[in-house]
Amino acid sequence: MRSAWWIGIAAISLSAPAYAQSVSVDVPAGRAGDAAIALAHQTGASIVITDRALADRRVPAIRTHASPSQAVALLARAARARAVATGSNSWRLVALAPPRPFVQPRARSAAPRPDPSLSAAPLAAQGEDIVVTASKRDTALSEFAGQVSMVDGEELMFGGVGGTDKIIQRVPTVSSTYLGSGRNKLFIRGIADSSFTGPTQSTVGQYIGDLRLSYNAPDPDLRLSDLARVEVLEGPQGTLYGAGSLGGIVRLVPNEPVSELVAASGMIGGSATQHGAAGGDASLTANLPLLGDRAALRFTVNAETQGGYIDKPALGREDVNRTEVLSGRAAARFEVGAGWTVDLIGIAQQTDGADSQYADRDGPPLTRASTVTEGYEASYRQGQLVVTGQLGEVLFKSSTGVTGQNLEERYDATLPALPPRLFVQQNDTDMVANETRIWQPLSDRFGWLAGVSFTHNRTRLTRTLGPPDALNSVTGVTNVVDETTAFAEGTLRVSGGVTATAGGRYTRTRLSGEGEDVAPLFAAAGREVTMSRVEDVFLPSASLAASVLPDTTVFVRYQEGLRPGGLAIAGNFLNRFSNDHIATFELGARRGRSRHGALDLAASVSYTRWNDIQADFIDSAGFPSTANIGDGRIWTVTASAGVRVTPNLRIDGGFTYNDSRIEQPSPILLQNAAVFLGVPVFTGGFADLPRAVLDRITQVPNVADLSGRIGFDYWRPLGRGLELTVQGWATYIGSSRLGIGPELGEEQGDYVDTGLTVRIGRQALGLTLGLTNLTDEEGNRFALGTPFTIGRSQVTPLRPRTIRIGIDAAF
Repeated sequence: MRSAWWIGIAAISLSAPAYAQSVSVDVPAGRAGDAAIALAHQTGASIVITDRALADRRVPAIRTHASPSQAVALLARAARARAVATGSNSWRLVALAPPRPFVQPRARSAAPRPDPSLSAAPLAAQGEDIVVTASKRDTALSEFAGQVSMVDGEELMFGGVGGTDKIIQRVPTVSSTYLGSGRNKLFIRGIADSSFTGPTQSTVGQYIGDLRLSYNAPDPDLRLSDLARVEVLEGPQGTLYGAGSLGGIVRLVPNEPVSELVAASGMIGGSATQHGAAGGDASLTANLPLLGDRAALRFTVNAETQGGYIDKPALGREDVNRTEVLSGRAAARFEVGAGWTVDLIGIAQQTDGADSQYADRDGPPLTRASTVTEGYEASYRQGQLVVTGQLGEVLFKSSTGVTGQNLEERYDATLPALPPRLFVQQNDTDMVANETRIWQPLSDRFGWLAGVSFTHNRTRLTRTLGPPDALNSVTGVTNVVDETTAFAEGTLRVSGGVTATAGGRYTRTRLSGEGEDVAPLFAAAGREVTMSRVEDVFLPSASLAASVLPDTTVFVRYQEGLRPGGLAIAGNFLNRFSNDHIATFELGARRGRSRHGALDLAASVSYTRWNDIQADFIDSAGFPSTANIGDGRIWTVTASAGVRVTPNLRIDGGFTYNDSRIEQPSPILLQNAAVFLGVPVFTGGFADLPRAVLDRITQVPNVADLSGRIGFDYWRPLGRGLELTVQGWATYIGSSRLGIGPELGEEQGDYVDTGLTVRIGRQALGLTLGLTNLTDEEGNRFALGTPFTIGRSQVTPLRPRTIRIGIDAAF
């Protein structure tokens, strides 16, 4: 009987001559055992499964171009197993845990523990290399010449679903303004420009999958639920991502629909804010089969209300800045045959801020003297059509998206000793984008990528000003951008451990626009300013990466980036601002993989030249405007490290240092110097200015000179299937300047933020307790609430100490 049982389990083992080059893999969805047989035939690898339950597990289709080790890693992850190398080209798959439908949000463990997942995305199995999918051609991390941070989707959901703040808490090089969820701008590595939502394109490219979230609109602050991971590429990414990636990119990678699987997970939580109001949140994620094994639907829905904590004594109101967020994402995948898939994706989010979150710098804590209701409404929606397949040995992907984003903001514009006055700005953006590319991952000799893209973006900025019940239109602007590009990149394996990469991107941009609510006389006089124009730009890149020691990579890279120009409001009409351009040299090194193994280290030094910097200032009428302020340079040093102190405890940390200066000022910057000095015109040079004035007008705005983070992750079993997970962190944000000029030269930053989350439970059910801002520090995240308030300095305090209790479950 015992012998018959072993025969029933069966061993799946196929052998072939060993080789390590990339091969085409096309394994249909089905049993893990059948998938192992097919994969062994296609790769020449030996794959052994001796566990009948593991062999019977359902796995999604695996279609890629990869080395045998990478293909086996994908199968192991899909089967919720670990690939154990038994030879140079042979593996044994060992089950990690009983199959379960969904992963519950937990911190990434300090100790090796089961890590099942529905996704067959190319993440690393135990001992395998991480694949950087943001490279657009599945480059292994050990061969990627650049600084990259990856945050696991489970870690982002640990203790409740959040937005971009969860990325900022974990990646020291990423920073943000703090006007409110859905209206902020992101910055990476000291490449920052503006405090307001205006006509300039962001310096950070934000993507979900292969399509950008927006062109020149603020960060929509999407809820980070049901993601495989978030990838942050630091430094300019002009060759692969084009305009608007001067500082880097943030790429959200959603979990993919899984065929033949019915599963769901959810969480619910309640929060209480000291000195403020209560809040709550809920999230639901589900996967459903469609058309048998040929299609699947996956969706996630999130709702959150964040309690307010700012008081307005003049209006007799407390906790006015409550924010409500409702979001959802759905994806349907269709297997159309021969290894081709079609994905339909929809994303939507609505954010309503009842009032703004700033306070008076010199008033009582968490209060402001405004006599009008401010606040905002932000909406975001995007639809995508993604076609993926293979043409012989060449991989193909085409992504098309339609995006709409709307933001209405209300600012207190009351003048001293005068009746209340309100300024309302409406920013409406529509974008159509496509990217189509073909590629072959790096084999034992060469890898390449080629693609084309097109983006049409139209942004209409309208403004009104006056008494709250009798607003009048003031000058606005519409900017239209049509961008057509072709790009290519190739990598040559010079020797066994050295790779050389070069690439380029050619972009033709047509810029046009018009004034909104402009008097006919001004419109006629400024017709030449609003005439359409065409700009042609080529952005080259080059890099070297070398494996100098086991699991250690040294790299050097050169990359460029740009943002197109546009039209900005200037008094009663418009001014034209030019494109700005950036070039970065970087030297870096990396050992191990972040949050994996006993020790990981990463560090880089970069030097950036930034010409014709686009930035905000306050014009003669008191309105925010945009201009080119001159040429500058930025030195950046970043470092991170992680160590497994014990089998159950891991500590990680990092810092970034920025030294930025504007060295060649434009006339608008010298005009601001004159205002500081109280003279009509300043005719001297920067060397003639007092140090205090220099500091206020030459520092690139909104980026701290020094920021750092330290965190820990502790896990241990409690018995009876229960686990304890504890995660804590502390971040320091150094001082920075709000913007350029006397009105925007205020200091901000220089504070510490903290958080702690505890989870007790099983994989399918758990209870979490979270606490943020442990020391209840007020701080000053951002020194702006409204640009119109005269004689009343502003701060944006941290959310006071907040406790959250939540429950998560999987079905």
